[in-house]
Amino acid sequence: AFDKTVEKDNSLAVGFFQRGFVCLQLEMYEEALSDYQMAFSHLRKNPFIDYKQLGLRHILYAWEVLYSTAAAQCRLQQWQEARATLEKAVVWRPEGRTAILALALERVKDHLFLEPMQVPLREFFRPRNKEVEQLDSKDFLGKPKVISSIIPDDEYFGFEPLRFQKQSFYEPTADALR
Repeated sequence: AFDKTVEKDNSLAVGFFQRGFVCLQLEMYEEALSDYQMAFSHLRKNPFIDYKQLGLRHILYAWEVLYSTAAAQCRLQQWQEARATLEKAVVWRPEGRTAILALALERVKDHLFLEPMQVPLREFFRPRNKEVEQLDSKDFLGKPKVISSIIPDDEYFGFEPLRFQKQSFYEPTADALR
């Protein structure tokens, strides 16, 4: 499902973030690391992306993505890279709230694995009703009408096979033929 999601919108950072989490759970560490790096690059140097506008009640923070990147690097035994990634996450973390990252740095020094961050359980993408209502098919062209006809008093509009013509009613005038 995440593969199909990121195929449809390959700039969806939260899609790569969640796919990275699933890859870590499936012990596909290289893929997880790649997905976390893609998620961080799709943040486009923003400290966070608020997905509430799209219907997902979650804010994806850059420091969370970096923390999870470090978790994947730990699984790959890349301890120095994990430490550098966590130090980078400290820069992205809001001031005064670095206790989690300090603890993570201690765990990396002791060569202990980190548990990755994820979108909270039972959080689903639910677009607003106003946006879903717009998905109904609409007839933008309307019904076809005869704009001009060489037959006087012709009020027919639409398409159908040739009609049987009555004498004199469907006779075009001499002006119309010219």
